[in-house]
Amino acid sequence: MDAFLVQAPGSYTTVQDKGRFGYQKMGIPVSGVLDSFAGSVANMLVGNPEESAVLEITVVGPRLAFLREIDVALAGAEMGATLNNQPVNCWESFRVSPGDILRMQQVKSGCRAYLAISGGIEVPEVLGSRSTCVGGKLGGCQGRPLKKGDILSCGEGTLLDVPRRLPSAWIPRHSPEIVLRAVPGPQDDFFHEEGLVTFFQSEFTIGTDANRMGYRLQGPSIPHKEDMPGSIISEPSISGNVQIPADGQPIILLAEQTMGGYTKIATVISTDIPKIAQAIPGNVVRFEKVTLETAHSLYMEQKKFGGQVLQ
Repeated sequence: MDAFLVQAPGSYTTVQDKGRFGYQKMGIPVSGVLDSFAGSVANMLVGNPEESAVLEITVVGPRLAFLREIDVALAGAEMGATLNNQPVNCWESFRVSPGDILRMQQVKSGCRAYLAISGGIEVPEVLGSRSTCVGGKLGGCQGRPLKKGDILSCGEGTLLDVPRRLPSAWIPRHSPEIVLRAVPGPQDDFFHEEGLVTFFQSEFTIGTDANRMGYRLQGPSIPHKEDMPGSIISEPSISGNVQIPADGQPIILLAEQTMGGYTKIATVISTDIPKIAQAIPGNVVRFEKVTLETAHSLYMEQKKFGGQVLQ
């Protein structure tokens, strides 16, 4: 069922879901939404399962013309969205009718917004996922970002009896100064104790090389131990791994990376990955050391919120 026409695609808009798992050994990245919290909430606001496909919208939003009556929700970055030139709120659902025009501007706060529609974005599954992998030209809308003239469909969905919104206490605030909780390792033993202290007690700035593959940081250099190599045999990576290449400047790996040969001093916990997803060049990053047990506890706490906080 045709849902909307793309009149203008925005700077970088792709179809994403929870990700494509089990194929990294073949060089195929997980992909999927970078801000899993915002993506899940957008889906729940329109009554979809969390794993339904959404639009991930980066920096500058699209202009969409709707072709049917459906519920829509936006979550994540604030982009000053309007429906027929009237403002609509992020983190709330709203009803659209055929002919309605949704416009999204440049981000005012954050980096990425997520748009969900009743029934989810309906594109063919590739290797078990609808996520777009632009590097591999697979998934999503012909393996690429959206372009003018695309018509996207929705799955079977049920319209809501009443609109939904996320309570303000649960809405993330996108600060230019970000604290990322991280577990040391897996190669933290390649670094001097003072190197670990520098990593966890210094401020780093996000550079211009920041995308779905990873974010390069700029700050104090973190040297390796003299008897340890600056690189290792390439091994699988996960979102949140923090590599330290030869120049000593950290790189936070994200969803489009499959493996790497630089030592990883720490791993950002999964519940804090959305903070990086919403960060932009120039933002300041600081790392806070936590244990694996704390990471597990924070993950379970976030999962508990589910639909119970929607009202």
